Amino acid sequence: MTVAIKIKWLEEADRTVALPSYETAHAAGADLRANLPPELRAEGIVLAPGARRLVPTGFAMEIPPGYEVQVRPRSGWALKHGISIPNAPGTIDADYRGPVGVILINLGSEPFPISHGDRIAQMVVAPVVTGRFAVSETLSPTARGGGGFGSTGRS
Repeated sequence: MTVAIKIKWLEEADRTVALPSYETAHAAGADLRANLPPELRAEGIVLAPGARRLVPTGFAMEIPPGYEVQVRPRSGWALKHGISIPNAPGTIDADYRGPVGVILINLGSEPFPISHGDRIAQMVVAPVVTGRFAVSETLSPTARGGGGFGSTGRS
């Protein structure tokens, strides 16, 4: 299934940096790239251990109603360097029209450089199912019941 996502370049964006793209035929996530402001393009940025930073992508987008975009970490960066997304997956709602940025965190022990144009995350377009919430005096029983975190196995 394919869903049309409209992309709008931001005024300060470097339009030579690739827009979201799928790197393989069966990839679920489209790569997002750092599109840094002009004053940071040459030297890039460095994410210190423990630091968080909003990294711009240079575009805004229009997601159709009934869909969201989930922003997820790159698995290679997470494994090799501890670079992740603190609110993973980040959700971009269909009614948001502002600049798309990726919050990155360095959970590793070394400073991590991010260059202009680097693939920094991936985005997955997903259908949204909304709930209808109703107050009830009872809930149906289950084998687990009200057990909390770790109640079904090793904590």
